[in-house]
Amino acid sequence: IESMLLSDVCFLRKYSSIEEENPEFWRSQARQTLQSALDRKLNTNVAKNILFFLGDGMGITTYTAARILKGQLQNQTGEETVMTMDTFPHVGLAKTYSVDFQIADSAATATAYLCGVKTNLNVIGVNAAARNGICKTQKGNEVTSILKWAKDAGKSVGIVTTTRVQHATPATSYAHSASRKWYSDADVPAGAKKDGCTDISSQLLNNTDIDVIIGGGRKYMTPQYTKDPEYPADFSSRGKRRDGRNLIEEWKNMKREKVARYVWNKNDFDAVDPETTDYLMALFEPGDLRYEAERDPRMDPSIIETTEKAIRILQKNPKGFFLLVEGGRIDQAHHDGRAYMALHETVALDNAIAKGLELTKEQETLTIVMADHSHPFTLNGFPFRGQSILGKSPLWGSDFLPYTTLMYGNGPGHKIRNGTRPDIRNVNTKSKDYVQLSAAPTESTTHSGEDVAVLARGPMAHLFQGVNEQNYIAHAMGYAACVGADMRHCQSTVNHDLNGAGAVARSSAALLGGLLSVLLTLTLLM
Repeated sequence: IESMLLSDVCFLRKYSSIEEENPEFWRSQARQTLQSALDRKLNTNVAKNILFFLGDGMGITTYTAARILKGQLQNQTGEETVMTMDTFPHVGLAKTYSVDFQIADSAATATAYLCGVKTNLNVIGVNAAARNGICKTQKGNEVTSILKWAKDAGKSVGIVTTTRVQHATPATSYAHSASRKWYSDADVPAGAKKDGCTDISSQLLNNTDIDVIIGGGRKYMTPQYTKDPEYPADFSSRGKRRDGRNLIEEWKNMKREKVARYVWNKNDFDAVDPETTDYLMALFEPGDLRYEAERDPRMDPSIIETTEKAIRILQKNPKGFFLLVEGGRIDQAHHDGRAYMALHETVALDNAIAKGLELTKEQETLTIVMADHSHPFTLNGFPFRGQSILGKSPLWGSDFLPYTTLMYGNGPGHKIRNGTRPDIRNVNTKSKDYVQLSAAPTESTTHSGEDVAVLARGPMAHLFQGVNEQNYIAHAMGYAACVGADMRHCQSTVNHDLNGAGAVARSSAALLGGLLSVLLTLTLLM
């Protein structure tokens, strides 16, 4: 143990920065940060564009661990790294509970932050009067999203996701469903069909007219047993629809009068010219996209590339755009207990955020970054500065066995046998396939209920401060961009302009009147 502690001290000295031992280093850093805060001016413009980045399952611990990983991937110690999202000047917290559960899912949370109302678990685009899986309760309880509000205001709209485009987060932007799992008509029970409920994929075509649709999920768009163009021999990748409809072909026919492109691979995607393209549907996988760490760059573009293409297509609209970009596989990696994958997905999302900021202007674009919920994911064990975030704690347990810095409260990584934990001294915990240890055994890691961060920059970003209910986010975005029901920001801007013009006119009239009085007096004296 003595030799182990000695090596740990050497490790600490190796990675600690000499300049950080000087108090002036920290004082200077703090002065710069303070001055930046003092110099900051509120941006009260009307937001022409809304760029909304959603890290599914990206709780505070995921955010922090990803920051460290991003730095370590750049040969830094990691803790001091500044992520793109770290630079956002306004930060708040959102309470994530649903109407019926203390800890929510992605469907209930998406309905809150996109549609402005809290609802029940597993339902999308409907209020809390609707019940999970009961079609009859859906009717009359539909609620619309900010994507629709933006479209109704004449803006271009789009969704980009690393999951299937029918998944809970993107689906909530355009669909209304008593079940988040009704991806295709094959998933909708006969009784629900009889009661008039339709699947999410068909609503993608029939509801809001979306300009850019990028993600996965093509098997839910084609007739049953239709071979997938990329995996023709894989039965699970074949079409799922039992109604015989080919929604991809229907979409093409619907856009016949426009310049519309459907693509399913990177070559065709790269060939899409955003300057001449009105509509784009890009479905790169039968289901969810591959994890960033396993993505084939020859077949599938990165989330950076898809975000860029979407923005370049949408920003041609002089009225602006709304774009939802979801890093959806952060959540799925956490469910599998795979911290490596979850953190690399988060780093990829942060890189996409950087691209979004590069392509837009802060004065006219409200950019939001937030999570929908968190996971029981923890950083623990007093690791030394610069130690791999995916490594083992230098402090061992009371059972004289090591444990990892990153762990889960529950999940598939529970491996206690006869009261003994596994010995991971010779296990490579930095592998992409490693499943972190967990305290309680569950088939899939659950969500957790703590508040999530909301980060904002651009017009009216100061509205996203404090601790708020999650449904507040949609209302604040709508107010900032003057879309939806609350148009006061537009009216106040117009009134401000009119008052300003009136004040100038009154001032000019007063000045002219004064000059005339002086001239009249001089004339009389002469």
